[in-house]
Amino acid sequence: MSTEEFENLAMTIGITVLISFMMFIIYDLAKRSNAGKFGMFILFFALGLGMLGFVIKTVIVEVMEV
Repeated sequence: MSTEEFENLAMTIGITVLISFMMFIIYDLAKRSNAGKFGMFILFFALGLGMLGFVIKTVIVEVMEV
């Protein structure tokens, strides 16, 4: 395994773990603030939109092979 392959794999795993942890933080924030179902939806939608943008950008770059 070359250094480039390792870095790519480590980055993919690291970003996945980070996004999962951020989703847990959003869930915990909603539970502690007693946001309810609608409030939890708004939190996940608003705060998760940034993460979704990052994922979409990564997919587009891979598809276009830029």
